Amino acid sequence: MFSIYLKEIRLFFSSATGYIVAGIFLLLTGLFLWVIPGQYNIADSGYANVDGLFYVAPWLYLFLCPAITMRMLAEERQTGTWELLTTKPLSKWAIVAGKYLAGWSLVIIALLPTIIYYVSVSYLAEPEGNVDPGAFWGSFAGLIMLAAVYVAIGIFSSSVTKNQIVSFILAVVLSFFFFYGFELLASFFTTGDIGYWIENLGIHAHYKSMSRGVIDSTDLVYFLAIIFIFLFSTKSKISSLNYT
Repeated sequence: MFSIYLKEIRLFFSSATGYIVAGIFLLLTGLFLWVIPGQYNIADSGYANVDGLFYVAPWLYLFLCPAITMRMLAEERQTGTWELLTTKPLSKWAIVAGKYLAGWSLVIIALLPTIIYYVSVSYLAEPEGNVDPGAFWGSFAGLIMLAAVYVAIGIFSSSVTKNQIVSFILAVVLSFFFFYGFELLASFFTTGDIGYWIENLGIHAHYKSMSRGVIDSTDLVYFLAIIFIFLFSTKSKISSLNYT
């Protein structure tokens, strides 16, 4: 598993594509928080916080995570290296886990530079340092957990096709549906209980709680359940006799 993990990390950083993907994510994040006027702009908000990061990042994740994961299994099938990979003494779970952890690590690596926004706001605050660190780090943990879910969806999408573009599009659609689709469905129900139940099937309802710095066991269980479902589905797919 560790060898697969290292292989995926090396492949990502051995091509310009990896740097471009991470660079675009950081560029867009910076533009929304510091340059583009609006509700997410830190300077326009009048408050010493980086709440805009936790609203913008989930939407940018919809493209970052699929871009990172789209080739992880699809390329193995496309290039014919899947057969070689299966001859190694590795279980299907080890293959899935190695690629999943690599994808999650890469998203976290792309996310880490955004901590500089918190540091910058801390220096700009009046008085200096007048920023709630607990709320920031709790919300940051929410972004890390959200990345874990998106990467699991991306790995699954990469397992069902040989085409990386199809994998990317499928991951974007599935991630969007699980993030915001249930909330859209809930809006069609006038009965509060039904709408609330449907809304809580989606990622957004649980992420909103964590983005406020509140780490609740219910939200963690939800995220872990979604991650397991997609990783189990990936393992089942690559274990099928038709996966050639």
